[in-house]
Amino acid sequence: MSSSSAAPTTRRERRNWQIHLAYVGNEHKECLRLIERQLKECAGMCEYPIYVKALILRRQGRVQESLELFQAAICLNPCNTANLKQVGRSLFLLGKHAAAIDVYGEAGRLTEAAGGADWEIHHNVGLCRMYLKDYDGAVACLRAANAVSRHDATYLQLGAVHTLQEDYRAAVATYLEALEFSPDSADLLTAVGLLYLRLGENFRAFDYLGNSLTHDPTSAKTILAAGSIIQNHNDMDVALHKYRVAAVQDPHCAQLWNNVGMCFFGKRRLVAAISCLKHALYLDPFEWIIAYNLGLVHLNTGQYASAFHYLSAAISAKPAFAHSYMYLAIALGRLDDFENACAAYEKAIALADAAAGSSGAGAGAGAGAAAAQAAAAPEGSHLFHLNFAITLYNNDEVERAAEQLSLFERLYQQLDDEARSADADVVAQREALTQAIADER
Repeated sequence: MSSSSAAPTTRRERRNWQIHLAYVGNEHKECLRLIERQLKECAGMCEYPIYVKALILRRQGRVQESLELFQAAICLNPCNTANLKQVGRSLFLLGKHAAAIDVYGEAGRLTEAAGGADWEIHHNVGLCRMYLKDYDGAVACLRAANAVSRHDATYLQLGAVHTLQEDYRAAVATYLEALEFSPDSADLLTAVGLLYLRLGENFRAFDYLGNSLTHDPTSAKTILAAGSIIQNHNDMDVALHKYRVAAVQDPHCAQLWNNVGMCFFGKRRLVAAISCLKHALYLDPFEWIIAYNLGLVHLNTGQYASAFHYLSAAISAKPAFAHSYMYLAIALGRLDDFENACAAYEKAIALADAAAGSSGAGAGAGAGAAAAQAAAAPEGSHLFHLNFAITLYNNDEVERAAEQLSLFERLYQQLDDEARSADADVVAQREALTQAIADER
């Protein structure tokens, strides 16, 4: 009796081993053939073949079918936490985050009952809570995961949650803590660099991004960030060289083509700039900064109707960016829509006043460079007042123009000497308008 009952078990284990070898060797067709044969012999009552078949189906994108198979595996062995974690993963991929949390919770209870702790469960619950926008809960779960076992992936997600909460300093502290344990992680170095870039600390950002490139010189994301810093220092040729390397790795990156377009804009190659920016917009039609930059370039080519079109699209996608309204007002003024131009200037001034104190963009080519870096808020409203005054003067509103010029002067005098002399066009327009209004009076 003992020999007759032992033979099927040995055969089943041998078949499971064959299934395992086929799966890890990515021989999925052969693996599925072995699985079907095993399930037929066992009348569907064999856990491991069902588990592996579910993994294969999920890799093929058949997530719902894989979920049903993992649930069948749980019915055969309710105490196997691996099955529960895979059910949770499938629910997560289907967007059923609350249900996934419940399943991971059951897996966690089984693990704790066995006297253990599972980093993966805490990490995945943290991801689910992040997608449910329960950011405090996500932070708690991710920290619990790190308490069990430190992983770069958990630190990266924890930093991402802090970033979503706009707590950038906490995100930086998280990444710096992670770098103490993984100092050669290119992903962590890039994450720190991008956060410093967002905080306006460009020298620190460039230091971390450069360090990241020494470990992974082909990272398109890191090259793009480093190139944007170089670009904002008006070294367009070096930036274009960096972007050429990034384009080999990620030729379909909309942000890359946006920055290339603004490099050409800085070099006054406007046709090439428009071509690159339109390609970027094709790759990502919902990215507001690309539409904004297209509006700027079309203003410089005198295509005011096209500028109006793209700036309107940028405002629809990001209605709180003051510079979009200023340039829209300029386009409307050139299209002889004086009333709407004034309304756009007033909106820009209101937004700039509300954003007083935040980091900013300049005028003309300077604004284009800031746009390529993606969206610094206006530093002040002096440029809006100056352009508003010019539009008012051109439409015979001399007294109102004088009022706006006075507001401009008050803000302009608060700038340091370097900022006041940074843009020759602003200086020339200020002097010309001041003289013109004096002559009218």
